[in-house]
Amino acid sequence: MQKINKKILNNGLIVLHQYDDSTSMVAVNTVYDVGARDEDPEMTGFAHLFEHLMFGGSENIPSFDAPVQQVGGENNAFTNNDITNYYISLPANNIETALWLESDRMLKLAFTPKSLEVQQQVVIEEFNQRYLNQPYGDVWLILRPLAYNEHPYKWATIGKNIEHIENAKLSDVEAFFYKHYAPNNAILSIVGNISENDAFNLVEKWYGDIPSRDIAKRNLPVEPKQTERRFMEVTRDVPSDAIYMAFHMCGRLDKDYQSCDLISDILSNGRSARLPQRLVKETQKFSEVNAYISGDRDPGLFIVTGKPNSGVELDEAERLIMNELKSLTTETVDEKELLKVKNKVESGFVYADTSILNRAMNFGLYQLLGDAHNVNHEMDKYAAVTPDDIKRVAKEVFTEDNCSVLYYRKNS
Repeated sequence: MQKINKKILNNGLIVLHQYDDSTSMVAVNTVYDVGARDEDPEMTGFAHLFEHLMFGGSENIPSFDAPVQQVGGENNAFTNNDITNYYISLPANNIETALWLESDRMLKLAFTPKSLEVQQQVVIEEFNQRYLNQPYGDVWLILRPLAYNEHPYKWATIGKNIEHIENAKLSDVEAFFYKHYAPNNAILSIVGNISENDAFNLVEKWYGDIPSRDIAKRNLPVEPKQTERRFMEVTRDVPSDAIYMAFHMCGRLDKDYQSCDLISDILSNGRSARLPQRLVKETQKFSEVNAYISGDRDPGLFIVTGKPNSGVELDEAERLIMNELKSLTTETVDEKELLKVKNKVESGFVYADTSILNRAMNFGLYQLLGDAHNVNHEMDKYAAVTPDDIKRVAKEVFTEDNCSVLYYRKNS
């Protein structure tokens, strides 16, 4: 059972702390409750743009990376449809450098035309390299709007199209910052060789004077239940055909989330899992096949992807995959097979806990989902999943009416 200390500053900042004297380091993680789902449909990609802008200088500090490196630290960030996360690992005796930097960019970014122009070009280049000029890179630009009609998960984190970033004005960017980046919309986690008292005192010193902001209550459209199979076909300059199948599933806090996660592991976690064993090794119909979940806070997607071998048409590939998925709805999973994937999940949790940075991230994410201490009960939820749960959830998810299918063909 992990002990997590918690304090809420007067400005609303939630601070989490865990002392670990097995290391001389400390991890400082800041998660903001803003992601691509919070964007204006006509100005998408802003959360991801801010991931870059937050490194372009703040009100009192022109450079973010240099001070971190000078004290022996490392830093980075990531954005998805639900959150924006920033993290720093550094020697514990230099923690004030991290708090100084993070608090100053929470206070105010250096909103300058030059900074915006530089980061716009970085994001545009990333869009071109990762999504347009890379084989299969545009899959999510196609599959998300195919699977979603209403919910803002229908656009990728990079945005609907690059014009939204190209046309971003300084006033738009500044408005987005003050709407979402605030102490009362953030969770700060500190894990490592620093006492609870010292950590909370230093956070109060560096963050206590940052004013809270008016954070509007989130009111996102609910995605209607899908009632018929959706299909799209594209042709690209890629080495082989591929198929992508997206099924709607529950959100992160639903009681069946762990069942969906375990189903994805039963299907494709390891060479002995069902899909690679049966479709790659035994029948040799596919060169590769995978299943995974999106892991979204709101109802997300269960994804199955595959690259059929030469001579296997995509409609046959779809039938073969569906047959394997349907077997989970008619046959009861063996207890031994279920236990194997549960053990893999548990070993993953144990391994992740050896890293102070992973713990800092997880504490912030679980707090955002309701309570950081729920990290202590996550494995209990996986352990409680039964073979009957697997069959029931598979029946709910793996229906043709609930599936969006993309045939991604290579140029002939």
